[in-house]
Amino acid sequence: MTPDAPLWAWPARELAAAIRRRDVAAREVMRAHLDRIAETNPRVGAIVAMVPEREALAAADAADRAVARGEALGPLHGLPTAVKDLMDVAGLPTTHGSLAHADAPPAARDSVLAERLRRAGAIILGKTNTPEAGLGVLSFNEVFGVTRNPWALDRHAGGSSGGAAAALAAGMVPIADGSDSGGSIRYPAAFCRVVGLRPSAGRVPSGRAGDAWDPHAVLGPMARDSRDAALLLEGIAGLDDRWPLGLRPERYAGLEPRPLTGLRIAWSADLGGLPIDPEIRRVHAEARRRLEDLGCVVTDAEPPLDGVDEAWETIELFNFFAYGREDVARHRDLLRPDYVRNVEEGARITADRLARAYARRTELHRATAALLREHDVLITPATPVPAPPVDVEWVREIDGVEFDRYFVWQRCATRVTAMAHPALVTPAGFTADGLPVGLQLVGRHREDAALLRIGAAVEDGFGHRILDPLNDDLDPPTLGP
Repeated sequence: MTPDAPLWAWPARELAAAIRRRDVAAREVMRAHLDRIAETNPRVGAIVAMVPEREALAAADAADRAVARGEALGPLHGLPTAVKDLMDVAGLPTTHGSLAHADAPPAARDSVLAERLRRAGAIILGKTNTPEAGLGVLSFNEVFGVTRNPWALDRHAGGSSGGAAAALAAGMVPIADGSDSGGSIRYPAAFCRVVGLRPSAGRVPSGRAGDAWDPHAVLGPMARDSRDAALLLEGIAGLDDRWPLGLRPERYAGLEPRPLTGLRIAWSADLGGLPIDPEIRRVHAEARRRLEDLGCVVTDAEPPLDGVDEAWETIELFNFFAYGREDVARHRDLLRPDYVRNVEEGARITADRLARAYARRTELHRATAALLREHDVLITPATPVPAPPVDVEWVREIDGVEFDRYFVWQRCATRVTAMAHPALVTPAGFTADGLPVGLQLVGRHREDAALLRIGAAVEDGFGHRILDPLNDDLDPPTLGP
């Protein structure tokens, strides 16, 4: 990072290291990000609630005093962040992007995720936008409106972690959290040219109610590159008695990229025949050529995907029933019709249908594991289209194929969710109109660090760098990051 770059544009790992060395103060870092939020958030709508400025600066001052005293510091010490508005943060309301909870009082205590962020040294300055109850992969709601894409303000930032992705892309925060069952980390990461990891189930603990053994929905890190995502994962991963799926943590921070020469890639152009926008196909094919030029061994291959859509939809709708039935009973008239429909369809799922869905997910997981014994990574398109216009609620047609439900256009993500392996989205390039395009890298179960090393290597090979999408003087690239 050049010395004259503004602090909001520094990689998170460089900020954390500079704070530890006392080269910069956590107060300076916080001030730079608060100013960036004031400058950019009115146009983007990524952050929907904030702690008082004096509290954020006081927390930064406390972080600086801890450094001066020589205390043991967490990996995220002094870094500002904002938490997705589905997770409790003490002192801030959790609205779930819903009119039913628009007047929610400030939370009395932190969620498990917020606890871990603070324990690792991060300073929570606010909450990021999400669609109602995390529904779909576009962030808009009746409480805070739409989150716009910093690369094109007339386009969506994605969802349901769209506020997080947009805040990262615009430089409002250096790290952010997401959650994902059907692409809610991965679609916004691709749309906003940031990195998002859907980790192995159990990698990041959660305190959610209901079935804590379910691997369908996970929490994960988002950042502007894989190295920063690894740093955030260092802070939030680990074991917790409240999370029975927990995996013993690996070492993530400071990881070195894996050499690309000889990397064995299983390549899927369309994940079993999904409709893909021609511009996405073009950028994806160009990324393949570049990887081959960098020494990767690329082979067309993917696991068998028959029956996977029915399995994912069954599990997803049942989970909507499990987690949303009380909300619908109490607030039906205040909720988005798609949400109510999901809960009611979930209530009608039979035991036989659910059993078949679980069995199909198990079969697909094992088939993916077998594929990844022969290859180091599976690469697919991250999304089937670039970021859609802000006036659409969901994409209804791709390359001549029409859809009848909001989640059908999410299948680039949902089919990978059903594989139950970690998936990383990283920038691939740009469309001819300057919209970001992402690659989805699927790695071996429980080998999240290895997947992040591959992501870092791809980013190095592609020349990835932090850019300012809101700078009017910046001409958006048309090829390559």
